[in-house]
Amino acid sequence: MSAVEMIGLWQRHLAEGRRRSPHTVRAYVAAARRLLAARGIGDWDGVAAIEAHDLRRHLAERRAGGLSNASAARELSALKAFIAFARAESGDPDPAPPRVRGPRLKKGLPRPVTPDDAVNLADLAGASARDDWIGARDRAVLLLMYGSGLRIAEALSLKGRDAPLGETLKVTGKGGKQRIVPVLGIVREAVGEYVAACPWQPGPDEALFRGAKGGPLSPGMVQKAMAGARRALGLPDSATPHALRHSFATHLLGAGADLRSLQELLGHASLGSTQIYTRVDAASLLENYRAAHPRAKKS
Repeated sequence: MSAVEMIGLWQRHLAEGRRRSPHTVRAYVAAARRLLAARGIGDWDGVAAIEAHDLRRHLAERRAGGLSNASAARELSALKAFIAFARAESGDPDPAPPRVRGPRLKKGLPRPVTPDDAVNLADLAGASARDDWIGARDRAVLLLMYGSGLRIAEALSLKGRDAPLGETLKVTGKGGKQRIVPVLGIVREAVGEYVAACPWQPGPDEALFRGAKGGPLSPGMVQKAMAGARRALGLPDSATPHALRHSFATHLLGAGADLRSLQELLGHASLGSTQIYTRVDAASLLENYRAAHPRAKKS
């Protein structure tokens, strides 16, 4: 089996067998290609034979090329998965990957935007588009992400059959896991206005949100619309489309939502991923206290 065939099989395993997101598939495939090229490997046995010291050396070479801690940690995860897959393919009875620790990462807090800024970003992105229907589309996507806490890939995975939106929406998230999310009236109206204005009416199994030439809308175009809106509003670079999902979570938690419910709404596999928002809320509370309490600046 050639390296090209190995990569093809790995890609199908990720996309179809593990149902990973397109972004994850691209990253994991790219990491596997780099490993095969760097080590001159052309069969599963060669990948399966990689030991911890080989993996550390490969990552050290990548780090020497300027790879950051976060990128190195992601690459290590991808390579461990690839080696485990190779060992299973080569018939190894113990396909576990080499035990290599990744670099320590400082977990940063999510940076949400305020409720007013979230709506203003969506409105301004809509008003700034060159065509009215594109403006309606951009506004609808951003409001959907903030109003329902969707990842950008989840919003863009909606199909024609999902419209018109009801009070709830079934979303397929990471790993093919499905969940039910609420849909606000302002979001239903925005999506309805987009559908009415869109020159391409999608079939039931076609992408609901369309690009300027009629194809499925790409995440890059949503990010571009958001970037233009945040610059116009003077917001920091952290005000990305994903920040709208952070805002959804933070604002719900601040309004009294419990962590288990929030975990379900966000589609997190573990409660630990959701608990970071308690830190965001506590940090926000402390910041407000320091700004408002008459003795805070003197103590």
